[in-house]
Amino acid sequence: MRSLSGPPARKPNRCTRSSADVHRDGGICARIAVPATNLYPAGDLPLEAAAMVEFLAIGAHAVRRGEVMAGDRVLVTGAGPIGLGAALFARMRGAEVHLLDTTPARLEQAAAFGFEHLHAALGPDHAEGFDVVFDATGHAGAMEAGFAHVGHGGSYVFISVVQDSITFSDPEFHKREAKLIGSRNATAEDFEVVMAALRSGAVRAEALLSERIALADLPTRLPELAADRGRLIKAIVILGTGP
Repeated sequence: MRSLSGPPARKPNRCTRSSADVHRDGGICARIAVPATNLYPAGDLPLEAAAMVEFLAIGAHAVRRGEVMAGDRVLVTGAGPIGLGAALFARMRGAEVHLLDTTPARLEQAAAFGFEHLHAALGPDHAEGFDVVFDATGHAGAMEAGFAHVGHGGSYVFISVVQDSITFSDPEFHKREAKLIGSRNATAEDFEVVMAALRSGAVRAEALLSERIALADLPTRLPELAADRGRLIKAIVILGTGP
């Protein structure tokens, strides 16, 4: 059994020690123990929608940390599930959302959610930068490259976590009077925002579900899913005979 002690309530997402499934492996284990206060009731949400809440809350939290406002020009780098969540909640705040990803399949998925500003690369038309940039790539090189996309007076939000060191040009950063913001997991407030969006239909859980997998098939399918995530948003493992 792995036991995770809870941090102070005023900073419930900011563990003072490395936590399982964020800075180290450990979530997929036989048993895991957490404080009851770390569990949020899903209420009347269908089970499959409830399974979407946690990863969407990471994006919702990042949008809140970035203080996205209506009319902002926002860039999300990395159109995987976390980046897509950030893009959805930034758009709900009235921002003009751009997504940047080198994988065509991920941009196709984003288009299916109604996003129009999709980029495999950014050209001179975007040299003025964005009001808020989010990095959800998990790639140190992409995180460093993102500084160039932050507009003067803009904010750069790191959703990604990597083991590498990140460097940037200090004179350029100060010239722009930019903000660099870390965004870690989510809080109860973000969970409530996500659940409300799922209940209202503003975010459609069924559109995020890539496939259902029987538990018996998981040992075979898990390596396949990990190796090719271009078209995968979220897969749900079915325990028993069905949902």
